[in-house]
Amino acid sequence: MGTYDKIKDYTLVKFASTALMLLASISDEQFVKITYLAEVIPQKGTYKEKIRWIRQLFRQGHPGLQIARKVSKGTNALHRQKIIQNFIINQLLVGTNKRKEFEERTGTYPPDTLLISPTMRCDLNCYGCYSAYYPRDNDLPLEVLDRVITEAKEMGIYLILLTGGEPFLRKEDLFSIFEKHSDVCFQIYTNARQIDQGVVDKLAALGNAIPSISLEGFEEQSDKRRGKGHFKNAVKVMDMLRKAGLLFAVSTTQTRENTEVLGSDEFIDFLVDKGCILLWNFHYVPVGKTPNTELMSTPEQRDYMRQRFQHFRATEPMLFVDFWNDGHLTNGCIAGGRKYLHITASGDVEPCVFCHFASDNIKEKTLLETLNSPLFKEIRSRHPLSDNPFRPCMLIDEPAQGRDIALNHGAHFTHPDAEVLFTELADKMDEYARQFRPLADAAWEQFQLRKTKKDKVATE
Repeated sequence: MGTYDKIKDYTLVKFASTALMLLASISDEQFVKITYLAEVIPQKGTYKEKIRWIRQLFRQGHPGLQIARKVSKGTNALHRQKIIQNFIINQLLVGTNKRKEFEERTGTYPPDTLLISPTMRCDLNCYGCYSAYYPRDNDLPLEVLDRVITEAKEMGIYLILLTGGEPFLRKEDLFSIFEKHSDVCFQIYTNARQIDQGVVDKLAALGNAIPSISLEGFEEQSDKRRGKGHFKNAVKVMDMLRKAGLLFAVSTTQTRENTEVLGSDEFIDFLVDKGCILLWNFHYVPVGKTPNTELMSTPEQRDYMRQRFQHFRATEPMLFVDFWNDGHLTNGCIAGGRKYLHITASGDVEPCVFCHFASDNIKEKTLLETLNSPLFKEIRSRHPLSDNPFRPCMLIDEPAQGRDIALNHGAHFTHPDAEVLFTELADKMDEYARQFRPLADAAWEQFQLRKTKKDKVATE
């Protein structure tokens, strides 16, 4: 990077940091004025368009402004500083440019984030768990975890997601990673059973890690899948995190049994009241322990959740991510290193946390080498998998492509019976995709019409 580019990046970083810190005390009108000043700063890429988009949302009174104020005002001072520096600046601003520069040097554009399972050990035994068939006596060595994160930062990746198993079973060495990589924003998918006041105090002292707590709805739905007392414990942990001024997310698994609860105003209002800043919604996929297609949400339920999230994003002061229904926001499937990948506790580098096959192991290769594996290149070469980003997934929307990739492109399955999805369940997955297609196509047509109208208004 040349001197001029460094000066531009430094100017942008300082401006963004100052503006976000001021957000706690300035009026909406003053913040809108600041966005005009931001456009004057020399920038790369599409920052100007993003700034104008943000300004328009704030003018419309979008709840995104409340989210921004929640981060800037209601959080622990160190935590706030780390989120602004590590996620907003390192990951979104500096990291974007760094990833582009990495592509110029190597010919490979890095993913936006990594999902890593430090362990597959767990203190629960949830039915339908995708990780339950993985070996549980083989944690990812600390030195390998450290090396992968170091390589990721060199590529411009400053957002690392941790899952499992239960990551907090790694106890002390997990916090040593948070401390060593203090410039990274970590998010940890957790059942919260290992989080007590001592863990909360450690998170507050480091500031760069955000728990994402697993729920299946309210007490009835959560305890049915995760065991008696799970919901009450999760609520207790949420209260401790909020009292400490720490941001947290919630992770749900949508099934045929809990869709209406997850999509209800009551559940979202409950999460907002508890202080949740982000909801991750994953759809049950019949992989892992005792795969059961009857647990999958119906095509109609999946489309229902898409519509509900569209409503919530326009009305609720919380962020929402729907792992399949948001394909239109990512231009299709993000697997195979296009925008993310999954590294298991054994070191296998999977295309996606639900794609239980791999061709490389991170213990034997660098992160760049795994990104350039024939398997991952094959997946990325097929992008987009369909002509409709509301049907992005190679497992449930384009299952014929998923079968071909898993069975015919040099992959091995990463745990016993992982091939069942592509063999015994093949007909059922094809039928699911066939039933969902007309709903997804109607949604895509409506989305394009709305976008055309918005673009027309913006140019008038």
